[in-house]
Amino acid sequence: MSRYDEEAKYDRPKRRTRPRTKDRPSYDDAAEAFVITRDRGRYTCWIDDGVDRGDGQLPAGRSGREVTAMKARQLGRTGVIVGDRVKLDGDATGDDGTLARIVEVFPRSTLLRRSADDDDPVERPLVANADQLVIVVAVANPEPRTGLIDRFLAAAYDAGMRPLLCLTKTDLADPDPLLAIYRPLGVESVATHQDGDLTELRDQLHNRTSVLVGHSGVGKSTLVNAIIPGADRATGIVNVATGRGRHTSTNTVVLRLPDGGWLIDTPGIRSFGLAHVDPDKLINAFPDLAEITADCPRGCTHAADAPDCALDEAVAAGKADPDRVASFRRLVASREGRELRASEEPT
Repeated sequence: MSRYDEEAKYDRPKRRTRPRTKDRPSYDDAAEAFVITRDRGRYTCWIDDGVDRGDGQLPAGRSGREVTAMKARQLGRTGVIVGDRVKLDGDATGDDGTLARIVEVFPRSTLLRRSADDDDPVERPLVANADQLVIVVAVANPEPRTGLIDRFLAAAYDAGMRPLLCLTKTDLADPDPLLAIYRPLGVESVATHQDGDLTELRDQLHNRTSVLVGHSGVGKSTLVNAIIPGADRATGIVNVATGRGRHTSTNTVVLRLPDGGWLIDTPGIRSFGLAHVDPDKLINAFPDLAEITADCPRGCTHAADAPDCALDEAVAAGKADPDRVASFRRLVASREGRELRASEEPT
């Protein structure tokens, strides 16, 4: 045996010397579910016994079971958020003490997201696969914050979700002045007040997957408790001195609607960064205006101070509704943080 052979037999084996198999586990028979809440690395998932809606959204949710699961190591850095449609491996019976594994995340049909601030490039995904964003706004106590409403609208259009304004406490003030601001955008709305009839709101939520967002103290939890018996979402009061509500919901949770559909309740939000929103995607939410902006110069932001913007020419020629253009530009300004910071205190 040569000296080389003597030394070689004492060398450490190289890493990954064992050939990797091409065979991978098949999860064709894995249970399909979706995530309804998350808490410290554990995910509560819902397995629906009914028929899938077939449109990439969540199933109707009239019958099924809850299963506790953890994310499988093979998913690596793949994020799992509330609303995600997933595959579960392992024990998916939902019995006490059982734990399944999330082994696959289906492509998302919609994704509601925000950034921490307008100059923060890091996106924070909030909810997946919802089709409606219900923006809950009190017409008084606390006073409505139009800058924050604009930001919610911009996020909804960016995510491809239908926005709905839900006005609360309409027994305290006239909702018409606030509605007039958003009428040019064609945003639908419902008006509610404490102990009032919620039939119109229930109709708007029926068989949809709706996300409730709003400033603290606007009455989101009160609405949830009225619509879903037994929800028991904590409610709070508005501080008389500051005019602000206290955060009562601390986590995002998906709740089944009695007549079909899902309601996703989120914690009260005081800021909503839009650094992730693309102006070109925002204009595409308004087909009539998007057609006009085809004549804009390259890189046009379509803002009020944008040079040679085709929207200005269309308004001057009577080919575009000036109120609608002004409303759209308010959303653009909100994305850039100008209107919000000019009219509201930092939190």
